[in-house]
Amino acid sequence: MKKILSIVSVSVILCTASCKKKFDTLQNDPNRATSVPASLVLNGVLSDIYQSPFSPTQRWNQFYACNYAYYGDQQYTWSGVSFNTYNTLKNVIKMEEEAGKNVASPNPYSALGKFLRAYLFYNLSMQTGDIPVSDALKSLANISPKYDSQKEVFKQILVLLEEANTDMSTVITKGGYLLSNDFYYNNDLSKWRKAVNAFKLRVLIQLSKYEGDADLSIKQKFTETLTNAAKYPIFTNMEDNMQYVYNAQYNKYPTNPESFGFDVARYNMTSTHLNTLVNLKDPRTFYVAEPAAALIAGGAAPNSFAAFNGAGSGEDLANMSADAGLGKYSFINRKRYYSTFTAENCIQIGYAEMCFNIAEAVNRGWITATAEDWYTKGIQASIGFYGIVSGTNTVTFQKPSGTLSDYNTYTINYDWATYYAQPLVKYAGNSAAGLNQIVTQKYLAFYQNSGWEAYYNWRRTGIPTFNTGAGTGNSNRVALRFQYPTAEKSINTANVNAAIQSQFSGTDDINAKMWIIK
Repeated sequence: MKKILSIVSVSVILCTASCKKKFDTLQNDPNRATSVPASLVLNGVLSDIYQSPFSPTQRWNQFYACNYAYYGDQQYTWSGVSFNTYNTLKNVIKMEEEAGKNVASPNPYSALGKFLRAYLFYNLSMQTGDIPVSDALKSLANISPKYDSQKEVFKQILVLLEEANTDMSTVITKGGYLLSNDFYYNNDLSKWRKAVNAFKLRVLIQLSKYEGDADLSIKQKFTETLTNAAKYPIFTNMEDNMQYVYNAQYNKYPTNPESFGFDVARYNMTSTHLNTLVNLKDPRTFYVAEPAAALIAGGAAPNSFAAFNGAGSGEDLANMSADAGLGKYSFINRKRYYSTFTAENCIQIGYAEMCFNIAEAVNRGWITATAEDWYTKGIQASIGFYGIVSGTNTVTFQKPSGTLSDYNTYTINYDWATYYAQPLVKYAGNSAAGLNQIVTQKYLAFYQNSGWEAYYNWRRTGIPTFNTGAGTGNSNRVALRFQYPTAEKSINTANVNAAIQSQFSGTDDINAKMWIIK
């Protein structure tokens, strides 16, 4: 009996040891990656920061309108913003960690990581106000981060951009760096460095209401960035744009032959954008829009400015739909935006915008330069974006009731000197009128580009005048911010409530002014 028990005991012990070993082994999945190349993480992050054309954002920029409720509307009845940006920021940290396993910081990925942090924090703060920065992204070490004031957020953004520029310079000077999966600049840090500094100028302009704040030193930072090209290289032409390039197989332009039959009549141009072009007799008119059928029937030539008209974003949706059906409004240009899968590159940070930002800084007296030079460079760059040249240009419009392949072509004449000689276009000097011209032309250059920037510039300056009414909801007002996420109010209650109290007296109000626009 003892012998039998001994055998059983040994068997149990062996089985237990064997089972324990098996359980320990099973905890490790041999098919699951335990690390990932930094380049793969970078590719995902760069995809995340892309801001699309013909999105709801572009309707809130009042560039185009939806005339059919099933597809959307123009209402500014905003609720909670998404904090998914922090998931992208976590991936930025992971990218930096993976890169650091092979090359000590600064390396290409850590340098880019600082820019990406600044870029993501900027966009999130511009939508809400105060956000977690200094306490954020600490995982389980701090699951309830406090909120930094918007001023502190922007101070940190400027620090990150300074460090990104410096680190990129160090990596470039050292040479032999390895960077891959960068579809914006094809792994060229010298081009990224220009984008960093062009973005820095954007940030500084958005801080224009605090130009006298010694903590921010806006004028000084703008001056040193513009006057020290060796230390702070910036864009020199449209080839430097940070832009998203489409292809017909994987990354298709949002409006394309596949969507033509579904929504081509559901979207029309807005008066805020199109009628501004028409009033300026601007050749871009003929490239972004179709002539309005009712105006053609009334005798307007298709290649005349009299043939184009946009709807007010504030128009009642039912009325807009009816009037669009009657041909009173111009639709999106079919040839340019629907006939291919690669309509145009989508600029995220652009040369034309940078030129207007510099012109505005001169207009405000921040720097010593000639505002008109930068103003005209910006206009010419934007007009050139559409392939418009001096002399005769061919423009294309869809035939009435035609298919996507049925077009009529016409010619228009464009002469820069004639265009610029118009009183509404020619720079009015460093005055309020001149500032209005600069910001208006910047708005036109933003068409379907640069995400929220057209709206942010309107919010800061009131230029151009946005159209409101029943169609925009929110008691005929354009909202000034998004609310904080509902989930954040459940998970990080004390800190988000403290931020709401300090900014907006306890009410998470979409019509309240955040610090940057006070």
